[in-house]
Amino acid sequence: MNLPQFRNAKIRQQLSPDELIADTLQHGQGSLSSTGALCIATGDFTGRSPQDKFVVDEAGVTEYVDWEGGFNHKIDSAKFERLKTDVLDYLDTKTELWWRRCVACAHPGYQLGVQVINEYPSSNLFAYNMFLTPEEAAGDNNMGEWTVIQAPGFSADPALHGTRSANFSVISFSRQLVLICGTGYTGEIKKGVFTVLNYLLPKEHSVLSMHCSANVGATGDVALFFGLSGTGKTTLSTDPERALIGDDEHGWDNSSVFNFEGGCYAKTIGLDEQQEPEIFAAIKHGALVENVVFLPGTNQIDFHNSTLTENTRVSYPLNFIKNIARPSRAGIPKTIFFLTCDATGVLPPVSKLNASQAKYYFLSGYTSKIAGTEAGITEPKPTFSTCFGAPFLPLHPSVYADLLGQKLAKENITVWLVNTGWSGLPYGQGKRISIKHTRAIITAALNGSLSQQQFEKFPVFDLQIPKTCPGVPSEILNPIDQFKAITPYLERLIDLAKKFKHNFIPYENMVSQDVAECCPE
Repeated sequence: MNLPQFRNAKIRQQLSPDELIADTLQHGQGSLSSTGALCIATGDFTGRSPQDKFVVDEAGVTEYVDWEGGFNHKIDSAKFERLKTDVLDYLDTKTELWWRRCVACAHPGYQLGVQVINEYPSSNLFAYNMFLTPEEAAGDNNMGEWTVIQAPGFSADPALHGTRSANFSVISFSRQLVLICGTGYTGEIKKGVFTVLNYLLPKEHSVLSMHCSANVGATGDVALFFGLSGTGKTTLSTDPERALIGDDEHGWDNSSVFNFEGGCYAKTIGLDEQQEPEIFAAIKHGALVENVVFLPGTNQIDFHNSTLTENTRVSYPLNFIKNIARPSRAGIPKTIFFLTCDATGVLPPVSKLNASQAKYYFLSGYTSKIAGTEAGITEPKPTFSTCFGAPFLPLHPSVYADLLGQKLAKENITVWLVNTGWSGLPYGQGKRISIKHTRAIITAALNGSLSQQQFEKFPVFDLQIPKTCPGVPSEILNPIDQFKAITPYLERLIDLAKKFKHNFIPYENMVSQDVAECCPE
């Protein structure tokens, strides 16, 4: 893996977290919290900008990329070359740059070598936290060697460079290069590498790449938690009774589930020590906290302050969590949870899905975008994100859905649809389902007691919902039971059903009849 040649910039290579923290403080780019965590602001961008994500139009790649899904935007190869040259020239005007060698994928058979070059030391600390170190990797980087360059201070000229605006994230699969500029949001780094893996693993290895968290019980039972940002993947998979495999990105081959990353990237808005003790304890020296505000006159983080963004975040290495799987790999899943944050208040807290429904809801990917996770999102917004990760999928959704369908047909897996949003009353009128109750649902599903309860049919969507669940008030399990005047709820129920049917139109001809019939009526 060759380091780009810089004539003027000094390259600070493979620094330790202590050195990167010291560099950040010396440059006046951050401050330490009362727990020793490094706190930074990421500037104008405090979330991803999916409309500014591009894939280079190049031979051997174009025919595989899903250009119709709305998230993979073409950029001309010649303009990308000009863009790359100008980014490198810009970086060479800097006094210092920070370089890190790291690895993605905990499975020795599928490892991606990654060198990360950053304009800011704090971004390099993020890469240290979020990827595997060369010492932790056991494979031979058989999936290639990639370079990720992030330069928040560089602004593109759309007319010259072929971008939409001054900020961008561009992937060239033939050049094995990711350019991220005009934004200081570090999450673009991890999602850039995730997108690369979502192309390589299914296409070249028939491995299902997944936007999910994963953990494993004492008996080896693996659970997957699919969901978009803010639906609870990190919170619900970080369980003191189960070993954490990873909190966001995984692969699933014929014999195991494995983590892509070496760290966690958790939302911190509203973080409570009692509700999420493991994440709270991880905010210590070495952790990188983004866009938080201190309590007046102190360096104590105010986790309830959303002045800068609702999307406050912390990155930390996996070993900051006490109970983790070593290595970050385990067997075939026994239980799958589709996490949806329903802002309409329509869906019940938990529903049991059959195999056909599992494929349907996987392709639908219904949830709500949570405030701050993307530029311009200020409150929960209902959306459909195919395979619970559409912004990061370069291939057609059918590739991922077919792989999941094959695995569901082969293995005995229980699938649950879990609403972590609002149930009964919508956002702005009701309260979000408590973490305590959702944890009780997850626990009951994992220990098998939830499957033993009596179930009833939820109308229109034809879902099976439990009448009782240990640790959960029965009256909240069916949102219809919460109403004396039921008409407003039924209107929202039917409206959501129409949205599901409209969203699924592009997939009707690519699925079997039993899956198509899962559309709500």
